[in-house]
Amino acid sequence: MVIKSDEQGSNVSNPTKRIRWATQRVTGPNERRIRQSIRDRFQNRRTTPAEKKRQSGDTSHLDGITEEPEESETGDGQELSGRRIHFNIPLPDAAKDEDGHPIARYERNKIRTAKYTPLSFVPKNLWFQFHNVANIYFLFVILLGIYWIFGNPNPALSSVPLIVILFLTSIKDAIEDWRRTVLDNELNNAPTHRLVEWNNVNTSEDNISLWRRIKKATTHSIISTYRTWTFKRKSNAAGGKSYTQRALDENRPSVDTRQSHRASVFSIQSGTSEDGIKMTPVPSPQPEAGQHLHNDKLAVNDRPITSFSFEHDENAPPANGHLSPAGQSDKEYVPKFYGSIMDPFKQVPGKARFKSDHWKNVQVGDFVRIYNEDQIPADVVVLSTSDPDGQCYVETKNLDGETNLKVRQALHCSRTMKHAKDCEKASFVIESEPPNVNLYQYSGAARWTQRDIRKPEEPGTQMAEPISINNLLLRGCSLRNTDWVLGVVVYTGRETKIMLNSGITPSKRSRIARDLNRYVVYNFVVLFCMCLVSGIVQGVTWAKSSTSSDFFEYGSIGGRSAMDGFITFWSCVILFQNLVPISLYISLEIIKTAQAFFIYSDTWMYYERIDYPCTPKSWNISDDLGQIEYIFSDKTGTLTQNVMEFKKCTINGVPYGEAYTEAQAGMQRRQGIDIEAEGAKVHKQIAEDRVKMLQDLRKMHANPYLHDDELTFVAPDFVNDLAGLSGVEQKTANKEFMLALALCHTVITERTPGDPPKLEFKAQSPDEAALVATARDCGFTVMGRSNDSIILNVLGQEQEFTVLNTLEFNSSRKRMSAIIRMPNGKIILYCKGADSVIYSRLRPGEQSQLRRLTGEHLEMFAREGLRTLCIACKELAEEEYQIWNREHDLAAAAIIDREEKLEAVSDAIERELTLLGGTAIEDRLQDGVPDAIALLGDAGIKLWVLTGDKVETAINIGFSCNLLNNDMDLIVFKIEDEKLETAEAELDRHLEHFGLKGSDEELQVARKDHRAPNPTHAIVIDGDSLKLVLENQLRQKFLLLCKQCKSVLCCRVSPSQKAAVVRMVKNGLDVMTLSVGDGANDVAMIQEADVGVGIAGEEGRQAVMSSDYAIGQFRYLQRLILVHGRWSYRRVAETIANFFYKNIVWTFALFWYQIYNNFDVTYLFDYTYILLVNLAFTSLPVIFMGILDQDVSDKVSLAVPQLYRRGIERKEWTSLKFWTYMLDGIYQSVICYYMGHFLFAPAKFVTSNGLTINDRPRVGVFIACATIVVVNTYVLINMYRWDWLILLLTAISILLIWFWTGVYTAFPSSLQFYKAAPQVFGQLSFWAMVLLTTGVCLLPRFAAKAFQKLYFPRDIDIIREQVGQGRFQHLDRYEAYVPPGKLPSAASSEVSEPAKLHQRGGKALDDDERPMYPPSIANTGTTHNPRSQTGSDGTDYTGHRPSVEQRPRASFERPLRPSFDRMRDSMDRVRPSFEASNDFTSAALLTRIESSHSGTASRRLGHGSSSLR
Repeated sequence: MVIKSDEQGSNVSNPTKRIRWATQRVTGPNERRIRQSIRDRFQNRRTTPAEKKRQSGDTSHLDGITEEPEESETGDGQELSGRRIHFNIPLPDAAKDEDGHPIARYERNKIRTAKYTPLSFVPKNLWFQFHNVANIYFLFVILLGIYWIFGNPNPALSSVPLIVILFLTSIKDAIEDWRRTVLDNELNNAPTHRLVEWNNVNTSEDNISLWRRIKKATTHSIISTYRTWTFKRKSNAAGGKSYTQRALDENRPSVDTRQSHRASVFSIQSGTSEDGIKMTPVPSPQPEAGQHLHNDKLAVNDRPITSFSFEHDENAPPANGHLSPAGQSDKEYVPKFYGSIMDPFKQVPGKARFKSDHWKNVQVGDFVRIYNEDQIPADVVVLSTSDPDGQCYVETKNLDGETNLKVRQALHCSRTMKHAKDCEKASFVIESEPPNVNLYQYSGAARWTQRDIRKPEEPGTQMAEPISINNLLLRGCSLRNTDWVLGVVVYTGRETKIMLNSGITPSKRSRIARDLNRYVVYNFVVLFCMCLVSGIVQGVTWAKSSTSSDFFEYGSIGGRSAMDGFITFWSCVILFQNLVPISLYISLEIIKTAQAFFIYSDTWMYYERIDYPCTPKSWNISDDLGQIEYIFSDKTGTLTQNVMEFKKCTINGVPYGEAYTEAQAGMQRRQGIDIEAEGAKVHKQIAEDRVKMLQDLRKMHANPYLHDDELTFVAPDFVNDLAGLSGVEQKTANKEFMLALALCHTVITERTPGDPPKLEFKAQSPDEAALVATARDCGFTVMGRSNDSIILNVLGQEQEFTVLNTLEFNSSRKRMSAIIRMPNGKIILYCKGADSVIYSRLRPGEQSQLRRLTGEHLEMFAREGLRTLCIACKELAEEEYQIWNREHDLAAAAIIDREEKLEAVSDAIERELTLLGGTAIEDRLQDGVPDAIALLGDAGIKLWVLTGDKVETAINIGFSCNLLNNDMDLIVFKIEDEKLETAEAELDRHLEHFGLKGSDEELQVARKDHRAPNPTHAIVIDGDSLKLVLENQLRQKFLLLCKQCKSVLCCRVSPSQKAAVVRMVKNGLDVMTLSVGDGANDVAMIQEADVGVGIAGEEGRQAVMSSDYAIGQFRYLQRLILVHGRWSYRRVAETIANFFYKNIVWTFALFWYQIYNNFDVTYLFDYTYILLVNLAFTSLPVIFMGILDQDVSDKVSLAVPQLYRRGIERKEWTSLKFWTYMLDGIYQSVICYYMGHFLFAPAKFVTSNGLTINDRPRVGVFIACATIVVVNTYVLINMYRWDWLILLLTAISILLIWFWTGVYTAFPSSLQFYKAAPQVFGQLSFWAMVLLTTGVCLLPRFAAKAFQKLYFPRDIDIIREQVGQGRFQHLDRYEAYVPPGKLPSAASSEVSEPAKLHQRGGKALDDDERPMYPPSIANTGTTHNPRSQTGSDGTDYTGHRPSVEQRPRASFERPLRPSFDRMRDSMDRVRPSFEASNDFTSAALLTRIESSHSGTASRRLGHGSSSLR
């Protein structure tokens, strides 16, 4: 946008310029490193002058705002990395190679999220699979077996287990990747409308690499058969054409079903054909030179060269129909000159047309047309829209998860472009920043040569217009409520912002999986020792002379004893290969997949309201859910519903509104009040007041948009004051306040026809929609927007307000403002934001009484658990606004540091404000949150709340949801001077109370102590203080202090601070952590925690997309953790232990046999047994143990949450358990082998035909069958759940070795093994040995289990006994998450009873004897107020609110305000304002805030009545 002083001659303000700042996302080092690596991927490639930005050294300054000059295409200057995209302008020579092709190479728009292609699947999948050490080991064993010297009897057969494992894994990977490929193809082949038959100079279609051509040819040839079959099938079903072909060849069917004004899209005038769309949704084409527009009698040569060429006339009256300000009323409204990128003198062939094409064919520099409900195919700069104001609306659900519509603007210089012919005439260059991951910021500029249609001989002037994120449509978004958008593509494919942000989610592995590698290494060590012993013994044996081998052997294979030992070593690697559990990994994959399916199928975690089940996104960490010790939760949308309801407000020092919040109920519960009776009484009063208010509203104004069931603001006295019953002063204040709510926003209005009609407001935050909805209910209805104006229905009268500027909200500003030209010509700035921000910008020295009253009311609202905002305004003089607006335009035109300059210029105008009042919005707790938190606490899990809300709100929510109670001492951590020394002294003081100093030894003790702290203390800390204690020198002390507290509430924290807190606890205490949140600001902590859970709320899914598990409500977390998590952890731990055990038994049975043949690697078992033992004979029981085993039912797990503590202490999988199972396996291997050995040692086994069965293969059948029976029975003993399925699977596994032996030995090809089955199984000694071996092997395990359960029972043993006794049968009558009666509900009388003090050893006090002071200001060692010399709170609370009670009223007796008075009285009686005493943005702080941002920066204006000051 070119800013010229001579073009700003008019004093009449210009239309809206909405500027959206980027959200300030401060990331930790891990996130920063990941994002930097993504940037480097795209910025390290070759850059050319065609991809550079230029920054001139000559700049002009205007009050600190730098104006950046325009630059020509060949201008010199400092270059920045970026890209220049040319449209209908030839590339400069520096941007082309020797062949004339563009040097710059842009990514294709074809996306591939799949890992494999048909060409690369086999080698790439094998490459990934052989990253597994066990697979490499078994491949090595197979390669060894190829050489006959290592004694492998069947090398080909030995590869079967590995081949089966690789094949099954590859099938699984292929299915998963095929699904991704199908989705990729659907997306890449999605239709969009692209301009064809014109020259895009930025790309060269014939520049395709050889490798890409080979890949395409190979891919097409491999899948040609499949495509042919699919084509034939679809042809029979759809008349011979596939869906994609019909989409390419036919007109868009949705056009005919749209509104009537879209009918001209495919009209006869438009020249529509099946190949393309030459004309667009415009009634008539752009007139050629010499033609006239007969409808407005304006010739082309006479029309003004503005972006409103067909909408405005130079001599037309102001577009908004309003008079200019005083002194300017005789002047006409002259639209601002923005220029046009279309060259009126350019001759074009007129062949260009928009043709339906695939997404994958879209390239950088293409013109694209997007229709309503379509997805955006690439990152597109908006040139024009169907809206006359150039607005369009997009839904970014696929991008950031938010369903609220966002407003995007077309460039002013291109809004008249509507036809394909216009695209041919447009000649301009877009200078764009390089691709980056920031979703909320974009900097670019459109530059062109402006030609004067009246002076064709002149060369024209250089013009530019800035491009921001407000002008950019991002790939993956959807167009809504807009007929069409015309734009140009700046980023494609992997360079689009959504693709740069994809894949950032870190890969997580469960703790057991990480530990598993260590135990596999232990097995390798054991295997090495076994092979080493065998090799040494064999070598020494062959080195001996004068032995029987001299007579019976013909020499050794190696020829030398050393070589014989070496060969024996590697032969033993083959023989003992089963010691390393190759099938363990695939078994665990099967188990965790089944566990994820069970979690997904659990109907108790299905949220019917949004049709959302619990969805596992990471299937391999389900066992981590059973070890969670710390949960970090957001508040808004996670503990609360994120459905905002406007409840109360304060206007001109008068509080309005009736509500009975959960926080208020929580405070009354702590007083011993029966909240059920009190709640019923209050709700009855509110219902009566609602009826009265609705009657009064309709008497004052028959509002057709007022719906009884949607009214949330219940205040009959407000309606009376608005009608003037309290005087003109209060009436004016109330009206001004409602105007501020109705005008200061970015809400989109949607009208639903009906009788009466209904208005719905689409806002970027639910808070904003609640404010506008309340203004509507009170008679200040936002009807919509038109030509940069907001149309309001003010108490029945329709008025139009011109929006001059909108300065939107962001996390750093914490406020938003709208500059409005009122119908009377005045310019008013309305501002809303956080109370501390607004108070610091008020006029100094004025409105002291109103500030104090409003501060007290806002504190009262916050203590009721309501979210508060302040509303202020300021009148601007015309000259003052025009000067500021020029600075604003310069900042908006900046290419470098645009956001910082815009924030600086906005800060300059938002000063010396006049306070109007404040609002209070309720975000109610989700159903079941208090009970869920209490249940998790009983399980030993510590819950920390990390929220951006103010301290008072968080504290009261903490009391409401059972995080805090009246017996706790609240350590409110607030560092006034923000110095590390002060913070350290405060930490030392609190640590001393617990007898700690913050040493390394104390930290080591804390890491081993998993007990829940006593419920005596809780910490509340704000973001500024948290920043200090997270420093390296204080972090350990703060962590140890938090370890002693039952609850921790961190308020006013940023997303990066949330992640830092999670990282501190996870790494500092070596514990398992879980983070749960619902918004984009929770993604950092979700990714940092061991397990991340996203709440699939109604407002967004950003957290869900980055999480490991997604749930619909917070209460489902208890079932996910206490039931599925505990089950999964115990199952996986027991499965791994049993897997190692069964391999030890089998392998050591072979090892003991080697003792009696000098370790010459003779195979005791047939080789097929060795191959099938893990694959078939013992796999089913141990796998189904991991899938189905269950110690107690889900209801008992919830009824006795203490069972979960074993997972917190990690007692299900320990080194002791591993070595216990290993030793047990060694013992049983000795019994299994030597029972057979001693059976054959003294006896002679002769069958009926005179042949013996004491040869090695048949002895192996004796021992192998007994070993299989022992192993499977042992696994069965270790299971808790014995049902018909488990017993059947165990029987099948045992019988399988009998079946295989019978089948295999029935054929002569089994050689020496031929007929072994009937010969062995026919012997009574075989069956006797199997039974005896089984009993002797399992007796120690059975005895140990019995002894432990009888004399040292665990919690689960006692509970299982009680289940058997029927003590939990009452749970079968209920279907609930928490068994009824286990925990009293938040509204029950049981909870309202005084809390007992048994934890502290004292007897319970009666209500009259209980000291009713707030724990945070109690005169204790941990909460002594440093500012008080007497130990009191220093607030003189008995007279804390005299102004509220004794405030004089002018000639009027105020009506009773039940809610406010009730709340005030309860506060005064029970809990003094500890928040006020600690200055947490409360009334005490707000009254001391001087307007630090006010002063000489702005004129002191005299707007509003004196009572508002």
